[in-house]
Amino acid sequence: MPTRLTDAERATLATTLPDWALRDDGLAIHRAFQFKDFSAAWGFMARVALLAEHLGHHPDWSNVWNKVEITLSTHDAGGLTGNDVALAKAIDGLLD
Repeated sequence: MPTRLTDAERATLATTLPDWALRDDGLAIHRAFQFKDFSAAWGFMARVALLAEHLGHHPDWSNVWNKVEITLSTHDAGGLTGNDVALAKAIDGLLD
């Protein structure tokens, strides 16, 4: 089972993942994305789904027209783990 990030590791997330916000309780990270239209948002979600399957770690997310919101937390660990950081970095890589 993955282990939760320490307070020190969570403190570095603002630098490591500057576009992601640490949830107030410190147990998840969140990011909102906006695209040109629904098709672009849906295409992004499809690419994220493939990453998530490859990494074996799946986001909590929502989509409304051209907006996608993603929250990452490792439910089995009860909070943030390295799996969440790895998936967030991979998601960010889709936008480069």
